[in-house]
Amino acid sequence: MRSKTMKNCYVRFDWAMKRMLRHKANHAVLEGLLTTLLNEKITIKRLLESESNQEDEFDKYNRVDILAENSKGELILIEVQNNNEYAYFQRMLFGTSKLVTEYINRGEGYEKVCKIYSVNIVYFALGQGKDTVYHGKTEFRGIHNGDLLELSPFQKQKFNVDAVSQLYPEYYILKVNEFNQIAKTPLEEWIYYLKTGNIPETATAPGLYEARERLKIDAMSKGEQDAYYRHLDNIVILRGNIYTEREGGRAEGRIEGRIEGIVEGEQNALRKIALGMKQKGLSVQDIADVTGLAYEEIASLS
Repeated sequence: MRSKTMKNCYVRFDWAMKRMLRHKANHAVLEGLLTTLLNEKITIKRLLESESNQEDEFDKYNRVDILAENSKGELILIEVQNNNEYAYFQRMLFGTSKLVTEYINRGEGYEKVCKIYSVNIVYFALGQGKDTVYHGKTEFRGIHNGDLLELSPFQKQKFNVDAVSQLYPEYYILKVNEFNQIAKTPLEEWIYYLKTGNIPETATAPGLYEARERLKIDAMSKGEQDAYYRHLDNIVILRGNIYTEREGGRAEGRIEGRIEGIVEGEQNALRKIALGMKQKGLSVQDIADVTGLAYEEIASLS
């Protein structure tokens, strides 16, 4: 039974991205997150078509993303991923590469390639590392002297940037589930909200005031609240199923006492998950995103 008292309760950020933050009146929330993360004032000029935002009952299995253009003509792709994806690093690369080619007209010079930021909010253990926020950019260093390859004065003037890395896509990864401390900085205040859905009254980070005012659960209609709570329940169920099946697979492997048994047990667990998702009518792409199984293997399940 859910509490009838919803005052000062706020929707999760992924749900807000699907339903609320696409409205111009709520852009201040996104602008606040980006301003805090990129450490410069970000103003959203417009939202563009993003890759996919399914709105069916199984949208819990899918990522949610928003593609924004800021006042400087730069593109910012914000993506939330709830479920484990072992090839997520490659997907980040694919996403930015796709934008590079899509947002330049045929025949235009390469100087028209736009700057892209890829902001990834992940709720699973991506890679290995002790931090909660990671930043990646492209630099070129000499293999003999270790010097950093710089732009020429003409290039700096022409492109209006100071470093080669500013011409390339930049990546930010927020591993929000790893955050387990008191929020002391504006960025940590944002990560705390992304992890818990709570916004303390003491939070002062840009955008959180607007989130506090506009993302309240009790401001939604009864139907919207019901859909939101189903979304939360589905995420919990999915994560629990994957954890249980994988742990069961590991146990089977340990009993057999062979590394092969562990691998096979995990694969069998993933096949069970995939079969259940297939029977519910999910697409092969969605099943592959969650389980990491090959398309051919998913198609053969029955």
